[in-house]
Amino acid sequence: MTTLSEPGDGPPGGRPSLRAARPEEAGELTELALRSKGHWGYDADFLAACRAELTLLPGEVTSRRTTVLEEGGRVLGFTTLEGEPPEGVLGMMFLEPAAIGRGLGRVLFTATADEARRLGFRRLEVDADPGAEPFYRAMGAERTGSAPSGSIPGRVLPHLSLTL
Repeated sequence: MTTLSEPGDGPPGGRPSLRAARPEEAGELTELALRSKGHWGYDADFLAACRAELTLLPGEVTSRRTTVLEEGGRVLGFTTLEGEPPEGVLGMMFLEPAAIGRGLGRVLFTATADEARRLGFRRLEVDADPGAEPFYRAMGAERTGSAPSGSIPGRVLPHLSLTL
């Protein structure tokens, strides 16, 4: 089982590590989310429409159980684990575009799922970007339907569920 370190713990350089996010990182994490969303080829207008939904506020960092993955002191990705057991939500999961394809998404997702199990969750739900659906399916999630986008009227997202 992966255990999350406290803010500031972890190696100073080199290998990826996981830790709890700090409230003062909320702005940095929001910008990372927008860059990551842009990986799927969306234009500036689309990303601007998503900004509110992808904004993480300092007061939400702890309550949304935000975890960051960093390497050499640089934040490369983050997740939020929301809700209360037994069913939770992977509310946000984003990686720096340059970090995509290095296996770090698997590390971050697995750590978040392990933490969810430790906290007593039995199921995680996620409304995924269509481009990310294959990743979540590879992690064991099953598509269970669709959900309306919180940002773009008329847009539908794959809804997936992972039994822990």
